[in-house]
Amino acid sequence: MPATEIPGRSQRVDDFVSRPKRAVWTLSVPIMVGMAVQTLYSFVDMVYIGWLGGEALAALTFNMPLVFFSIGLTFGLGTGVTAVISQFMGAGDKRGADNTAEHALLMGIVLGVVIPSVGLLYKRQLFQLLGASPPVLALALDYFRIIAMGFVFMILNVQFRSIMTGEGDTRTPIVFQIIGTVLNLVLDPLLIFTAGMGIAGAAMATIISQAVVLCCFLYHFFVRRGGYLDLHPAAFSFSGRIIARVLRIGVPASASMVIMSSGSMFFNRIVSTFGNEAVAALGVGERVNSIFFLPMMALASSMVTLSGMFMGAGRNDLIRIILSYVIIRGQIFALVLGGLFFAFAPWIFAIFTRDPVIIETAVGFIRIMVFAYPFTAVGIISGRVFQGIGEGMPGLLLTSMRVILVSGLLAFVFVYVLGLGVSSVWVAMLVASITTSALAYLWISYRLRQLPAPTASVEAVAGCSTPPRF
Repeated sequence: MPATEIPGRSQRVDDFVSRPKRAVWTLSVPIMVGMAVQTLYSFVDMVYIGWLGGEALAALTFNMPLVFFSIGLTFGLGTGVTAVISQFMGAGDKRGADNTAEHALLMGIVLGVVIPSVGLLYKRQLFQLLGASPPVLALALDYFRIIAMGFVFMILNVQFRSIMTGEGDTRTPIVFQIIGTVLNLVLDPLLIFTAGMGIAGAAMATIISQAVVLCCFLYHFFVRRGGYLDLHPAAFSFSGRIIARVLRIGVPASASMVIMSSGSMFFNRIVSTFGNEAVAALGVGERVNSIFFLPMMALASSMVTLSGMFMGAGRNDLIRIILSYVIIRGQIFALVLGGLFFAFAPWIFAIFTRDPVIIETAVGFIRIMVFAYPFTAVGIISGRVFQGIGEGMPGLLLTSMRVILVSGLLAFVFVYVLGLGVSSVWVAMLVASITTSALAYLWISYRLRQLPAPTASVEAVAGCSTPPRF
């Protein structure tokens, strides 16, 4: 038997093991396409809301960390789901992968009920804590009251996407995402302007589109039976071991998301001391930043799946190969996009608003942040490898260091102690990205050297009812 084959393992996994570099693009390109469409929507959505005025832009910016907080919790657990499913898939244990997917949906339903309930209960206090002024507060509440009701759709969509990514299918969920995004683009102007709903119309358009995406996932799994994994809720068997494996990766990943979301709230609070225009500039600046994160997150997402599969298959050597390969490609994206943003920033931000103060502040933001791109690429990719091999704590520690110990502390000192301007906040973010990304690469390089050499016989792995403990 060839050393890359395990009885009962899917053909897709065998293909990934035999062609690891090609597998990176097989997984990454569909994600890039989907994220490109989503980024286009984010741009158009921001433009539409920008036409409502600077206060509407600020209101949306205040909502972004809260929405990110809610979805971030699910993305963190979803990362655990993807890693565990990919490990089961690599070891040829389909039933273990099926059962993990069923547990993922259970966790999604619970989060979909709990998170919006808590958010709606304390919404006003949260926005006041973030520093929203009375006119902006009213608009922020209008948006949040509606968007929170659709969290359950978003959360379940993330879980379905994580399940399919774990089995190595990134194309199908991206098709569903594109359907929802196009629908959102159509509904936005109709509800915001034609129906006269304003910023609340943007939230309603998002809810409707996410509900349609969820219907697509439900049809795919339970009617068409189009996935490799089989979901049978009626035959669901609860497993504390599977929950523990998912949580071992997912809880630190979710905690990292919570810290990043809290950091965004903290930075919004600091930036709000410089006025609503500064908050709006941060919002549009982050939207442009999201273009850089598009290829980075796509490449990094492939690392979770492939690292898990290769580890489950006993091919740890392939993890080191694709890490170097992906980091080099990430650097190319970082340098090209960083150069374009630096050169054309004034014209880019003029698309969103005509306010010269917002444009000037946003240009200052992006022209500092582009210098972090090469380092950020390394940090994101390295962190996803940790998750793929089943270790969630390194990512949590690195995120805590970046958000709290470096950028948060520096921004506080720069603004409240030294009395520096808003640009000092961007500098704090830059310094944090450089230091933590360098540490992330050194750490993952050391950890991968500790992993066992490729297994001489894969029959031992194939004979396990579940993947070995890593």
